[in-house]
Amino acid sequence: MLETVADFGAIIIADIVLSGDNALIIGMAAAGLAPELRRRAIIFGMVVAAVLRIIFAVVATKLLGIPGLLLVGGLLLFWVCWGLYKEIKSSVDERAAEALEHADDPTEGYTGKPRRTLGQALWTITVADVSMSIDNVLAVAAIADGDEQMLIFGLGLAILLMAFAATLIMKLLTRFPWISWLGLFVLIYVAVEMFYRGIFHPVNGILAFLGGGA
Repeated sequence: MLETVADFGAIIIADIVLSGDNALIIGMAAAGLAPELRRRAIIFGMVVAAVLRIIFAVVATKLLGIPGLLLVGGLLLFWVCWGLYKEIKSSVDERAAEALEHADDPTEGYTGKPRRTLGQALWTITVADVSMSIDNVLAVAAIADGDEQMLIFGLGLAILLMAFAATLIMKLLTRFPWISWLGLFVLIYVAVEMFYRGIFHPVNGILAFLGGGA
């Protein structure tokens, strides 16, 4: 019971701290548009992020059961941790909060003649959503470890946070930076555990695979 509660807590923390870079890209791309187009770009970014998380979750759940890919997932999660560390050091959350506020305020951000089309902004957002959705899904899938209810909870929460509380979450992380550091330590722990299982797991570990093939 305690382990389940801890896993749900880890998922909540991961969803919160991994939403910063996604919010920054969406906010910056939208703020560069004419005011009447910004809300459309933000909604598009949130919807694409939600759809991609669902697709990647289905794929990740299947792939992590293949021998050797658990190890690869652990290495990728270490890369996510490194990216999160750089974001914390460069105050991404603070810049994301400002970008989203500017995008929501028609008197802020860019208000002159359009410097870029809506299509260009949507392309920027989509490319960013792909990368950041993979990060989020990988972290949640690693913590859920095959538990479908936990996986659905994690992805649902991530989608809700992006859709309804992105600016609030960014302000929270800016005011309480220790939350970001806590999230980083949680993800490092998950990455280490995933890496270890990727080597020594009796079914999906690389040693079991090599031993079975010998």
